Amino acid sequence: MSAHHPDIRDRALETWGGKVKLRFKTAGSGPPLVYFHPAAGLHFDPFLAALSESYTVYAPEHPGTSEGDPDAIHQVDNLWDLVLIYEEAIRRLELPRAPVAIGQSFGGMMAAEIAAHFPSLFAKLVLLDPIGLWRADLPITNWMLSPPADLPALLFKDPQCPAAQAIFTPPADPTVALAPPANMIWALGCTGKFAWPIPQRGLVRRLHRITAPTLVVWGADDALIPAAYAAEFGKAIKGSRIEIIPNCGHIPQLEQGATTLKLVQNFLTA
Repeated sequence: MSAHHPDIRDRALETWGGKVKLRFKTAGSGPPLVYFHPAAGLHFDPFLAALSESYTVYAPEHPGTSEGDPDAIHQVDNLWDLVLIYEEAIRRLELPRAPVAIGQSFGGMMAAEIAAHFPSLFAKLVLLDPIGLWRADLPITNWMLSPPADLPALLFKDPQCPAAQAIFTPPADPTVALAPPANMIWALGCTGKFAWPIPQRGLVRRLHRITAPTLVVWGADDALIPAAYAAEFGKAIKGSRIEIIPNCGHIPQLEQGATTLKLVQNFLTA
């Protein structure tokens, strides 16, 4: 993947009657693309950096996960309020055209929920190993209760791959080493409010409302959410395209970044 280092800009929008200030990280130029981050928080990774070479990326930070504003999460009571907050903020961006939306894991659920509630909001939709569905015979690992030592193997097919090591290797400076895990724990709490203990809030009954062309990408070896859920999304979203990436866990844009980027770029430009 490209080693491009984008100029990341901050933007904040007042929403929810002024109760929630939704903050965005933006980068790049070109057609608008909205990225919904996973449960552990927003990280402007090489995948987003590469997309910012062709698109203007707008990445909202889940309420409560923005630096200096942890109490924002207390202003959002339920998933449906959260959907409305995101929709309000995206419309207030006054984008020149309907944006592309990409969501990963928890962010994939959010992208799907927003696309189902507001079918005309997105021009195209990409879901990367999204949560949001539940089958009793395909249990999803409860990441909220998983010990930190288990997370690398839960998220990556190869816990020793460079991407996993970059995430889970603490900084050498002990004065800053506690910040990343503390931020991750807080982000998991803020997002878990809408997905715990079972990440199922009826999304399967709403997926048929999605009209945007949709690409569902899944790591074949996802230990968090079985890859069989890709077919469940595919059956529910009319005309959607399913891609299963071999030798890949729950975060395809990191573990198999080049393959994932090519699939997404080809889909968006088709």
